[in-house]
Amino acid sequence: MSTSGIQLKSDSNGGTATSGGITVRELTRLERIGAHSHIRGLGLDDSLDPRRGGSQGMVGQAAARKAVGVIYRMIKEGKIGGRAILLAGKPGTGKTAIAMGLAQQLGEDTPFTTMSGSEVFSLEMSKTEALTQALRKSIGVQILEETEVMEGEVVEIQIDTAFSSGENKKASKGGMEKTGRLTLCTTDMETVYDLGTKMIDALTKEKITAGDVITIDKASGKITKLGRSFSRSRDYDAMGSQTRFVQCPEGELQKRKEVVHNVSLHEIDVINSRQQGFLALFAGDTGEIKSEVREQIDAKVMEWKEEGRAKIIPGVLFIDEVHMLDMECFSFLNRALESDMAPILVIATNRGIAKIRGTEYKSPHGIPLDLLDRLMIVSTEPYTLEEIRKILKVRCEEEDVEMADEALELLARIGEETSLRYAIHMIITASLAAEKRKSAEVEIEDVKKVYRLFVDVKRSTQYLMEYNKEFMFNELDDDSEYGVDNGDGEEIKADDEELPESADATPGKKEDSMETSP
Repeated sequence: MSTSGIQLKSDSNGGTATSGGITVRELTRLERIGAHSHIRGLGLDDSLDPRRGGSQGMVGQAAARKAVGVIYRMIKEGKIGGRAILLAGKPGTGKTAIAMGLAQQLGEDTPFTTMSGSEVFSLEMSKTEALTQALRKSIGVQILEETEVMEGEVVEIQIDTAFSSGENKKASKGGMEKTGRLTLCTTDMETVYDLGTKMIDALTKEKITAGDVITIDKASGKITKLGRSFSRSRDYDAMGSQTRFVQCPEGELQKRKEVVHNVSLHEIDVINSRQQGFLALFAGDTGEIKSEVREQIDAKVMEWKEEGRAKIIPGVLFIDEVHMLDMECFSFLNRALESDMAPILVIATNRGIAKIRGTEYKSPHGIPLDLLDRLMIVSTEPYTLEEIRKILKVRCEEEDVEMADEALELLARIGEETSLRYAIHMIITASLAAEKRKSAEVEIEDVKKVYRLFVDVKRSTQYLMEYNKEFMFNELDDDSEYGVDNGDGEEIKADDEELPESADATPGKKEDSMETSP
């Protein structure tokens, strides 16, 4: 079947097209929507004041964002190496969102490693080794290297194909031998180069044509297309929607160019480890690395730094749920922060006065006092109703959900009475309910429907209190003072008279009271 006349186009909007009776779907780019995928930065202006209106996906927490903005400025200026910051607040107050905003603000050149406090106990290595690898992943090394390249505009490519004979016939494919000539020019000179078979194949693979501006690495022979020359801007037949135009290079064709390689200390550790070498980077199982190897690497990196061949970039290690670490891990972090090559440590917790894991000692946030003394503590506050409404609106845009104003108001009040996370989870489920009834917009009835189907923590706890004897392995006695924290610092008990009245612990009656909420 001939496919002439059929074009496949990549379009971010999606859709279909018909040509010659054949339906062709346009290619779309799929992106996973995560819990914090709407975060693009900290949402601060040049004076580090929070912008209004949910800038870069950030809403509320003005004081915390401004404090982290000061830390961001210090990180960019290289003045905060070996420091530690604690994000402390109630669950659902945006601690992880602020950390993700800091990562987005720093950009790709600054290493940012994320881990949970419980991860160090699940890896097949010691706790200190897991923390050491996480710390070294957060320290970047920019290695500067000079290489010789040829940079110019392609004037002409001439390729000749001839039949080979004798020994050359066996070496060439199909008895054909390719030779060619490449003419490159700058604004000052023009030179013709003879091409071999490998260079011809590389030019063909990169689809190099006359008018392209290219660079050729003399050491490796790698060809890179920089773009299309401005002198060919009127050549409409060779243009596309993605065509990039660049100026014709000036000066000599052969130049010495500085190339920057960005790696982390952990990657250098793995490559120099004799157990698996660089293959472990792809497998993910690096195992424990000897301290002698790290000491040699640190000495070599410091030598490169003194010679001007390398630059050390302290990155950020973010440990969420840090209260899950034990005393051994906290002592190790306390010592690691005193190292010359220590990253910026950002930790987060939602605990109040709690026991340090593995001990009977109580401490603020479940963190030892000697480590707390080193921390710059940033607290987060509960969101207001207006901030919850703005966050839900941002999430609706991120998840591509059309929601009526009345439904959004009801959802915001549900988030205020229950939790923000519960309200965010209801967005996509309410959208599916609206889609089932062939509606393009989420209405109040869709929110109520999913509110009946999925219960929040308070209603689930109430159900457990009423029917606890029917569950297996129940440890709640009638005369006990056992209680469950409802997330607001209050305790829900079995005989609590302030529990919502419900006959069957389902949100049926709760729904009636929600009808008049908007």
